[in-house]
Amino acid sequence: MQGLLTQRSAWIVGAAFFLSGAAALVYQSAWQRLLVAVVGADLESVTLIVSVFMAGLGLGAWLGGWLADRWPRSGLGLFCAIEIGIGLFGLISPALLAYAGPAFAPLDRGLGAGLCFLLFLPPTLGMGATLPVLIAHSVRRAAMGIGSSTGTLYALNTLGAALGALAMGLLLLHWVSVSEAIRLAALLNALAAAGVALLLRPSAR
Repeated sequence: MQGLLTQRSAWIVGAAFFLSGAAALVYQSAWQRLLVAVVGADLESVTLIVSVFMAGLGLGAWLGGWLADRWPRSGLGLFCAIEIGIGLFGLISPALLAYAGPAFAPLDRGLGAGLCFLLFLPPTLGMGATLPVLIAHSVRRAAMGIGSSTGTLYALNTLGAALGALAMGLLLLHWVSVSEAIRLAALLNALAAAGVALLLRPSAR
């Protein structure tokens, strides 16, 4: 029975991280388009959003490792909280950028870009933090090696990200608005958090 629970837990965690990766790339593409109204040309918005994603993912990985060390038994709860936080930010992000455009317009262009960078740093930190907390859970609960856990989770997240990027570029932007695509990404965050939350029940441990 314990083996079956462990296997089911691994499947749920993997599926959740897949959804998280898909949501992240939908956000990246959508936010880049919304940033055009704030920082100007496509090249500048692409540079800004890629920079903040790279910085956020890197720093977030360090933060996630620190959280996993501090609360080693709370990996699943941390993942749920992070996913919900990312989804909530996603939902309000179109309104934030609609406000940022006029507010940042009188500012120096570099300063406006810097403020946008800071605006998107919290959700990208969260995206980067999810991998370490899930690795810590997998190693502790599923008795998986750290190499196996990292490789499996990273592969699933990357596959989700690739499909999210393809869906955004080839399908979503032809069918729905950017704001609607963001709401879909927030739904993916919510589904990821809800699935992992099922594992927090005593009967699932």
